[in-house]
Amino acid sequence: MTRSEPRRGMVLVTVLWSISLLSALAMAASVTFRGFAGVMAVERDQVQAEALLTAGLETAAGIVQTSSKSALAEVETTVTLGTGAVRARVNDEGGRIDIGKAPLEVLASMFRSVGASEAAARIVAQRIVDRRSGNASRPDGAGRPSNEAPQMPSTPFADIAQLVSIQGMEPNWIAAIAPLTTVFGDQTVNPLTAPADVIAALPGVDAQRVAAFLNARRSSPLDADRLVRILGPAQQYLAVKPQRVASVDLAAELANGYATTAHAVIVVLPQDSQPYRVLTWTPMPYAKVSIWGRSMAQR
Repeated sequence: MTRSEPRRGMVLVTVLWSISLLSALAMAASVTFRGFAGVMAVERDQVQAEALLTAGLETAAGIVQTSSKSALAEVETTVTLGTGAVRARVNDEGGRIDIGKAPLEVLASMFRSVGASEAAARIVAQRIVDRRSGNASRPDGAGRPSNEAPQMPSTPFADIAQLVSIQGMEPNWIAAIAPLTTVFGDQTVNPLTAPADVIAALPGVDAQRVAAFLNARRSSPLDADRLVRILGPAQQYLAVKPQRVASVDLAAELANGYATTAHAVIVVLPQDSQPYRVLTWTPMPYAKVSIWGRSMAQR
């Protein structure tokens, strides 16, 4: 073997190693590119789905703005765009019991309607009233002693889940009252938009009155005077009011099957600088069941 032959062998090994390294780099670049393309596709789907949700929210706000001659109760609409479709369900928050404003009697009756005993319902209702006024209750359910320094009013409830901090509150009660309650309502309930379970939870309302009320509302949905009279003593807890605050359940689905849902609470105020304002926005995983009971498609 001549002296040049070892050098040629080393050069050949170097070339082969270089080719292997370049192949590995090419494969890595290919995998990275495919991963980047996948990420970009997901981000594109998310952006388009969010745009659909926004379109649904804008449509819902328009419904609220024009609701003076109709009742915002289970109002549904669908918006179809080039990328997909979004469905919105709109409900008046004034048709629910506001835990931050409702009278003690209403709160106690509501807890009784979901299974609390008479005594327990009264105690937790009193503690809620004390908490929201800054007059924290003692463990025995009594109010603040007269010789105790008054406390500053506490921040109003921002979410139903905050009721878990009320002593004596059962988690199953909170879950049961969630569809009946709000933190964006008033001292009274709107009879034109209140769900049947809300009407049934009011003081002095039995099954017969609920049935008569619902029948009357189906035949005369805007006859408030007739409706409140049917509920007898509970009419003091009812009042028709402008439908300014609404909950909006949204479900968007792209043409490729990517889907997502969200829940929002919006307010439409007269002479506001904005057409509407978003009070809460809660995105939901797109794999969850939609608000209409149909499983949303998953990529």
